[in-house]
Amino acid sequence: MPRSIDPLIVGKVIGDVIDTFVPRVDMAIHYSTRQVTNGCQLKPSATAQAPEIQLSDKSGDNNYYTLVMTDPDAPSPSEPSLREWLHWIVTDIPGNSGGSETNTGFSWLSEQATSTSSSGRELVPYIGPRPPIGIHRYIFVLFKQPSQSFLISPPAARNNFSTRNFAAYYGLGLPVAATYCNSQKEPASRSR
Repeated sequence: MPRSIDPLIVGKVIGDVIDTFVPRVDMAIHYSTRQVTNGCQLKPSATAQAPEIQLSDKSGDNNYYTLVMTDPDAPSPSEPSLREWLHWIVTDIPGNSGGSETNTGFSWLSEQATSTSSSGRELVPYIGPRPPIGIHRYIFVLFKQPSQSFLISPPAARNNFSTRNFAAYYGLGLPVAATYCNSQKEPASRSR
């Protein structure tokens, strides 16, 4: 049974970033041992490295996916004039490599399209959360690609990216999975 989208509505992810959708793929995102759950709080220092993503595609098809990560609260939740700030795009993520159900996991080792257990193409290099002020939402949205080789160009800028416009332009349709976490600036350590 797909996970509920209610937390995405309460967190205004649906509305600010994406439209209502029916989850069709289970997606788990881990920063080290910590799993991202809707609305959880993560420190920027714990998210400096790209997370591991695990997909569970039960369709039985050889689908490929695109992952988009954005911050809709940049630079400030009260004045998000740079909404959405683009943090990451990965394309050509395999959801199934034969068989009825496959869990696909990958960990990015650098800013290259290198993975430990599956392939994917890092189109826009990962930049971890660095909120300057306030509590920011970091949204992970997964789209099913229309084909395996998904040819897109990286956007010219990271600011004022639109997940909706990106999906519409490339014919991705509605998301198949989404989750988000919150993060805020960490206090500076005091030297004595």
